[in-house]
Amino acid sequence: MGRRQVLNFAVMAVALGAVAACGGRFGSPATERPGYYNNPNNPGTIETNPDNTIWSLLNKKNTETTVKVNKYLWSASLEVLNFLPVQSVDPFTGVIVTGYGTPPGGGRAYRATVLIDDPALDARSLNLALQSRGGPVSRATARAVEDAILSRAREMRIADNRL
Repeated sequence: MGRRQVLNFAVMAVALGAVAACGGRFGSPATERPGYYNNPNNPGTIETNPDNTIWSLLNKKNTETTVKVNKYLWSASLEVLNFLPVQSVDPFTGVIVTGYGTPPGGGRAYRATVLIDDPALDARSLNLALQSRGGPVSRATARAVEDAILSRAREMRIADNRL
């Protein structure tokens, strides 16, 4: 037997094995075979579940959403709020969650949640929720922190020479 014949025989054996593996148990009841159900219109026939086919896998819609995050706002938020311990960050959705921390020279503990939901460098892209142990802080305090983040982000952009 030549080398080509041995190769053809090996390919044929692998193909035959693959087809045989797809067969499963014939004649078993539908209740014993997961992924199959009886067709109510034609009892005695077994069909595959329509939600479990190759076409349903290929036609799946992407349910994950990603938000483009402005890198200057992201970096400025981490820099301005560096006195707060970071609990979680997700750069793909633009969320920064911190724990309680006391600012330098202050006596009150705060925590923050930051959402950056737009690639633009403007105030609409930045959403800040600031809270003290007693509840939400005054709007003026939250506004001062937002202004500090926006100012630092603009400084970073100017330093990056991208006007």
